Amino acid sequence: MKRITYTPTLVLLALLSLLSGCAPSVYQLRPVSGDVITLDGRPVTKAEKDGIVVVASYEKQDMDYVVLDVEVKNKTDEPIEVNPADFSVYALGSHQDTLTRPNTSRPYIRSAADPTYEADMVARNQLREEKRLKRAKVINTVLMVAVVASDVASTTSRRNQTYDRWVTNRTSHNAAYQAIQLKRMIDYGSFADKMQRYDYEAYRWKQLALKATTVPAGESVRGFVYLPKTQEAAYLLLNYPTPADGEKLSLLFEQRQEKVTPQRRRR
Repeated sequence: MKRITYTPTLVLLALLSLLSGCAPSVYQLRPVSGDVITLDGRPVTKAEKDGIVVVASYEKQDMDYVVLDVEVKNKTDEPIEVNPADFSVYALGSHQDTLTRPNTSRPYIRSAADPTYEADMVARNQLREEKRLKRAKVINTVLMVAVVASDVASTTSRRNQTYDRWVTNRTSHNAAYQAIQLKRMIDYGSFADKMQRYDYEAYRWKQLALKATTVPAGESVRGFVYLPKTQEAAYLLLNYPTPADGEKLSLLFEQRQEKVTPQRRRR
């Protein structure tokens, strides 16, 4: 039989092929309507209606959201109320036809995230995790007290035990101590991971997201608008109601999913 020689180059190519096959998909949105220009290497689109101007570009993918960098300009003579939750998105197919929700005939329409509501939910989740950790501490203490009491009792009655019985008791109690220690580490690790995520989410909603605010005449407001992911869509139609008559100002984005492929490091 002919022996196969695995050279470093062959191994590297095999690994790259394996990684590319399981590489995660990322979303890319490109504006295809409005006055599209390129700023800092990114396509930016603009639409205007009744003195309201919306400028938008794709920013990034963030957990369960695709994120748009949006600026709302007020060119009217009166102040206007801007709320990111008023943005909505229609999911469209490859022919820009309106997609419907599964098993229904209703259009697939979703509202942008409301930063105020989401920030409140994050605060509630943080409080819930703190309470969960406290309960875990109590349970761990109760378990430790029970194991220590059992250990003391078995040690006290050692004279009445055979050697094999004593070894079995020691083994079982040591395993119980280790199990409690492992549970404690898991509890704290899970708490730290979740709190780290919640800290980021709080920062996202409080510092990055577009805020509900009053925009005076001649001024503007800018921030991130978070749209729930819609994997089935080939296009996303972003709508924003104008304050004057509620008619929608619309911008169309083409949505693609691209796999992230590993790149060789340059020297």
